[in-house]
Amino acid sequence: MQNQLHFRFLAILLVYGLLKFLGGSFGTLLLYPVTLLVTFLHEFGHAMGAILTGGSVEGLQINSDGSGYTTTRGGSPGIVLMGGYLGSAVLGNILFRIGARHHHLAQATLLVMAAFMGLAGLVWFESFESTVILWVFALSLGFIALRTRADQDVLMFLGLAAVLYIIQDFNVGPSSDLAMYEKVVGLFSAKVWMYVWLGLAALLFYWNLSGLFRKNRTA
Repeated sequence: MQNQLHFRFLAILLVYGLLKFLGGSFGTLLLYPVTLLVTFLHEFGHAMGAILTGGSVEGLQINSDGSGYTTTRGGSPGIVLMGGYLGSAVLGNILFRIGARHHHLAQATLLVMAAFMGLAGLVWFESFESTVILWVFALSLGFIALRTRADQDVLMFLGLAAVLYIIQDFNVGPSSDLAMYEKVVGLFSAKVWMYVWLGLAALLFYWNLSGLFRKNRTA
């Protein structure tokens, strides 16, 4: 079982690497759902940061070009800002771990993701475009969960790709959040906070992998 997990991990890592770095426009097209998922996880992280610190969410936007934004009210500004990057890293690691180790939760996880995306498009409505994107994604996840046996592999691929995307894109993706974080929290410059966030995301991923591949673990 441990060897099988290693094989699945290496196979998914290879597929992602080939598409990302050698796939050109075709690879970009195939990884487009991952781009949208990362954007959703990022914005959902902002939303959860607001809700968990007593604030509220007024809108969540996902654009077809992979950008997005979340409008919140109240809550802790520092947690809300940090929730985008680090929250998406946490969620990506959770998806990867469930796909890798917890096959009995894979279908339910995809359905929960689909439900959250569908509800976000309605409850936090910002535009017709955003809601359509979220609903198409939600329906696709629901189809995979209910009509295929690929739920584990899809979760593992989406989670791993999301984490790698987040780590690779650390210097670009959260730049506006970092600039605002510097103003709100202070202490360090945005560039220093960038490396702090990156270090935490990388450490979380390492901890996740070390736990999964520890020899004395059983599936």
